[in-house]
Amino acid sequence: MKMGDYLVKALAYNGQVRAYAARTTETVAEAQRRHQTWPTASAALGRALTAGVMMGAMLKGEETLTIKIDGGGPIGVILVDSNARGEVRGYVTNPHVHFELNEHGKLDVARAVGKNGMLTVVKDLGLRDFFTGQVPLISGELGDDFTYYFASSEQIPSSVGVGVLVNPDHTIRAAGGFMIQLMPGTEENTITRIEERLKQIPPVSRMIERGLSPEQLLEQLLGDGGVRVLETMPVSFVCRCSRERIADALISLGPEEIQDIIDKEGQAEASCHFCNETYHFDKAELEQLKQLAKKE
Repeated sequence: MKMGDYLVKALAYNGQVRAYAARTTETVAEAQRRHQTWPTASAALGRALTAGVMMGAMLKGEETLTIKIDGGGPIGVILVDSNARGEVRGYVTNPHVHFELNEHGKLDVARAVGKNGMLTVVKDLGLRDFFTGQVPLISGELGDDFTYYFASSEQIPSSVGVGVLVNPDHTIRAAGGFMIQLMPGTEENTITRIEERLKQIPPVSRMIERGLSPEQLLEQLLGDGGVRVLETMPVSFVCRCSRERIADALISLGPEEIQDIIDKEGQAEASCHFCNETYHFDKAELEQLKQLAKKE
């Protein structure tokens, strides 16, 4: 039994269906810990991170993508970055958002995210080649919104399910998701069978909580379709920020600006939005950076 977070890519129904499933419990827990999100915010961010991981798995090599969800709700903007290696990072503008459960007894993600706005996906395919797709939010629950994104922006009929369960102490109990995509020419009876299965399955977060692996999730969804796993990859919360990058950013301000910081503050502190890591530079370090800035 594999522990830890990972993702599987698979085919089913003789290659008519492409599928992804991921367990992201530890990844979402890391995001929750770094940003101290409250339960409803955790569910929104966790769903977006999970979708990001699966969409990242569709990329190749060094390609990356950024997801921006801005629904006008109290949570503000959700921003998620992912790549083809199962690495993802993200944050919400307002992490301290929580509401009573909705009428279905679930965390009210739609209320936190809002429905009055857009879901934007920007893929960096290298060599200054960017693909941008944008759709209006239709539910704010995010699974439906990503389903709609694929159908309208990428013309791929899809079903996206993402879920997060949060413990009473705000830690993450379970998180994960699936993505099923129909290839061109999928037979009608295949579509019907998948639609029937989707109506019957429990929420994806509950299946993860029960201990189902990503492979078992796909069996639940596509069991009679002969699921063939193509690849598995580990999934984790990884940020690309570093002390060196922050130092380079300070150097780029120029010597006068750095001297101004030294005169007014005597030190500098910078935090990364994505991972909440804080970098501290004392006066002596700023003097060094100022000298380097003079040489630029």
